[in-house]
Amino acid sequence: MDAETRQPGARRLRVAYLMSRFPKLTETFVLFELLAVEQTGVEVLLYPLQRERTETMHPEARVLLARVRGNRIFDARIAVAALRSLWRRPRLTLATLFELVRANWGSARYLGGALAFFPKALWFAEEMRRDGVDHVHAHFASHPAAVAFAIRRLTGIPFSFTGHGSDLHRDQHMLREKVEASAFAAAISEFNRALMLGVCGAEFAERIRVIRCGVDTQVFRPAPAAQVEPSPIALVCTGTLHEVKGQAPLIDACALLRERGIDFVCQLVGDGPDRRALEQRAASLGIADRVRFLGTRTRAEVAEILRQAQIGVAPSVPSRDGRREGLPVALMEAAASGLPLVASRLSGIPELVEDGVTGILVEPGDVFGLADAIERLAKDREHREQLGRAARERVLRDFDQHANARELARRFAQAAGR
Repeated sequence: MDAETRQPGARRLRVAYLMSRFPKLTETFVLFELLAVEQTGVEVLLYPLQRERTETMHPEARVLLARVRGNRIFDARIAVAALRSLWRRPRLTLATLFELVRANWGSARYLGGALAFFPKALWFAEEMRRDGVDHVHAHFASHPAAVAFAIRRLTGIPFSFTGHGSDLHRDQHMLREKVEASAFAAAISEFNRALMLGVCGAEFAERIRVIRCGVDTQVFRPAPAAQVEPSPIALVCTGTLHEVKGQAPLIDACALLRERGIDFVCQLVGDGPDRRALEQRAASLGIADRVRFLGTRTRAEVAEILRQAQIGVAPSVPSRDGRREGLPVALMEAAASGLPLVASRLSGIPELVEDGVTGILVEPGDVFGLADAIERLAKDREHREQLGRAARERVLRDFDQHANARELARRFAQAAGR
């Protein structure tokens, strides 16, 4: 279903996007996916579980703030809606709560989230009925999918969800129940789909589909070819400054590159809890002048940084608390910009970074492997450009945002009987 094929005078398909927070600067994949879905003719409503309190946001997100339903975890409206649901449909309300508790028993994090967000689910259920929502799509298999599950039981509105990284890899409580109740579940990689099928069972093979996150290949595009070899070679690593992103081993690898006489600068785009420790690490290794912390940037700014770079790096590692990346959108952005990729052999990353074809894969946390891969590309411009061209072609084929949004819109319409 799209704007061109919709029947004249017919109401647009109305889809509620449910996410943990909005607007969250690092979750560009949610923001730009829902905008791309809207371009297909779908009307998108926003239902975040929590409002992200920030002044730094993408301009496209600022425009959407007026459309956000609900800002707090709990307030008077939510309390009234919860009491009304208990009064009008006590058995259904309590049965839904019991199912959330039963399915999440044993997981303090998921059980706590289910209890905390259940009153808001009751309010969302009322609001979605009033708004005429045809379908609910949740981003992340954790709390958002649990709330969508509850709304489905309370209203009958079909739902789907997208599973990404740590929301699937750290804890699979209630995953089977969510998949079974959903119209479909989207996995961003074949790796994630295999994990979900392993937990839920092969009988859900048709329901769990790979629908990848994507990037706008017109925004992220290569710069014109330089006539001379750039110096220094610019590396870009985009992401929250957190253990799971692997910036610490990258900085260690940068120290090796300096010892080997490689002329480079490493640009870390993003902010996060580990920034101070990473800055101190770079200083202690004597490479503070080679590692630049650029902070949070808008999509347009990231695209320009990538156009001026030569190598995209994503040295992801499993964190000590069990987190791991799914398939970083930052890698897709770098690939769409025509950069060769250096990344960890982890989760779904090899589905984009094919070793020797679109980039170089190293083992997670392998400092020497990272340094060797970057050095190899830094010294061989022809190889860099060959891998970069292939990386962009891979994104155009499998990770184009608008193609993937059309597939989502088609499935939303199918689930809603439209």
